[in-house]
Amino acid sequence: MTGREEGLRAAREVDVLIVGAGPAGLAAGAELAAAGAGRVEILEREQEAGGIPRHCHHGGFGAGAAYSWAPAALTGGAAHDRGGTSGPEYARRGATAAVSAGAVLRTGVTVTGWAGPLTVETTCPAGLERITARAVVLATGARERPRSARLIPGTRPAGVYTTGELQQAVHLYGQRIGTRAVVVGDEPVGHAAAGTLRAAGVQVVAMVTDRPEPRVRMRTRVPLLTSATVGGLLGRNRLSGVTLRHLDGRTTTLSCDTVVLTGDFVPDHELARRGGLVLDPGTRGPAYDSAYRTSRPGVFAVGNLLHAVERAGFAAQEGRAVAVPVLHRLAGTEERAASGPPLVVDAPLRWITPNVTGPHGVRPLGDRFLLRTARRLPPSVFVVSQDGRELHRRRRLSTTVPGRSLQLAADWLDHVDPDGPPVRVTAL
Repeated sequence: MTGREEGLRAAREVDVLIVGAGPAGLAAGAELAAAGAGRVEILEREQEAGGIPRHCHHGGFGAGAAYSWAPAALTGGAAHDRGGTSGPEYARRGATAAVSAGAVLRTGVTVTGWAGPLTVETTCPAGLERITARAVVLATGARERPRSARLIPGTRPAGVYTTGELQQAVHLYGQRIGTRAVVVGDEPVGHAAAGTLRAAGVQVVAMVTDRPEPRVRMRTRVPLLTSATVGGLLGRNRLSGVTLRHLDGRTTTLSCDTVVLTGDFVPDHELARRGGLVLDPGTRGPAYDSAYRTSRPGVFAVGNLLHAVERAGFAAQEGRAVAVPVLHRLAGTEERAASGPPLVVDAPLRWITPNVTGPHGVRPLGDRFLLRTARRLPPSVFVVSQDGRELHRRRRLSTTVPGRSLQLAADWLDHVDPDGPPVRVTAL
């Protein structure tokens, strides 16, 4: 930063600063403001709050009492829409709940970096700012990896989308997409992409997955090509086809003018990385404990920044849950930062969240840990151990598939040596 920029940057102080106005950030803001946390400010770089649900027009968002927007601090239990609602309506309700509870919501504001342990630098059309908080909550969410990050060769024609880009183009901007599309991926988000394409009048000629079996069995008339990967994109000005490589060595070409690359979510961890927060090698998001504390005292993290990617309602639950440890921080009764032995997994498991065991006596949301696997697992025995000492053993009777989280009971936490080596989770 130049001296001139330093002089132009206005300085302010707040009690709680929340970065990101998706489901987790909005729920955290509503709960904290309703609980009397002082000045609670939510920053969002987009022009509208709501995160990914804002351009997901399918229904089911917010179904069930657990996913209601109403702050528990105000209601002691919330009324809810049993059938859920559309993504945009869910996003609007979240923003309304946060503002109604007393949080300040500012959109079009980008956090560009850190100027101190609890001080961030921002930019927006109104100018530059430096904001210092007593507690910072990172709720920056996750993003799908684009074609370049997936190392798909070929030219750079028009007609290549991620799911988020497709949904924004169709639902927010009303753009014309194409006529024939291929969807890469068969997770729920892939089926949502196929629904968006059909709503835009586009024929979905195939869905493609590298798995030998589909991740999600859904009733659909779209052909599903398994054990296949995209080997290249064809066309110059406009996509004309995709080349597929099959597990048996065959190659085929599908004629299409649109391809949607779905899934393959990664945490949007740039701000966490710039702040020097310890990142978990499995999730690639901040390492954190069951109180949502990161390695930096006073900095908390929630939502899909921690586990790319869970449903919006789960992220909102985490946003509400972070209010208690943040209030402890404001009251001066919080421990310094995430403490205790880390949690690690053995292959083929990919990650576990939370991934730090402390603080003592605080259990993760729902008294459960979440795990993901890198490949399909038949019914297996899950073992938790520390330094060769078995803490927990349980058989899972159902098959575990990639792209879907499984739950691990947290009833073994009290047996962890807080000064001991990492705790390991193994699937046998």
